[in-house]
Amino acid sequence: MRTAMGVWRWRRNPLRRPTDLFEAWVAFAAMVCVLVVAPAIGWVAGLRVDGTLQQAAHEQRQERHLVPAVVVRPAAEPAAGASADPSAQRTAPHRTQIVAAWTAPDGSSHEGTVPAAEEPPHPGDRFRIWTDTRGRVVGQPLDPSAAVFHAGTAGLAAAISVAALVETVRRLVVRRLVHRRYMRLDRAWAAAGPDWGRAGAGS
Repeated sequence: MRTAMGVWRWRRNPLRRPTDLFEAWVAFAAMVCVLVVAPAIGWVAGLRVDGTLQQAAHEQRQERHLVPAVVVRPAAEPAAGASADPSAQRTAPHRTQIVAAWTAPDGSSHEGTVPAAEEPPHPGDRFRIWTDTRGRVVGQPLDPSAAVFHAGTAGLAAAISVAALVETVRRLVVRRLVHRRYMRLDRAWAAAGPDWGRAGAGS
């Protein structure tokens, strides 16, 4: 509102310099971008990210399955060539590694090193793990609510980035205008300075 009033005030003000009105319009345009354009871009970005994540979550739910597994024995040390997904091990480094056996959705049997579901693990304990159709251990599918949260975060980040860019441009423009004003003032002072205070010089 103050920016809009500033534009109106400078329209016919006799003290207005050419750069004053331009600066006011720059501020008004920046305000519109921050209040309208930035939220719109954030909204569109959030929708696009949400669509992509929701599609990924749907595909993961179709491709990943919870299957029963049984503890065979504790793992002496992490096996570099185990059939377990390394990303699943990285997500829970503090959990005990065990050797487990499970049957894939396609009916094939598998055995590999996975993080223990409970502490301490005991041979014969049953738990469930996420696998793909062929029995390879995978991470838990992306939850739709988590996808919405990430999309909202992405949209907010996009809106803030646009607003920050607009404000940066506005500040640069204003800085340039102020610099030009000082240059003009220096030239005017240099022209009037030698005659300043002299009798008959009109000062």
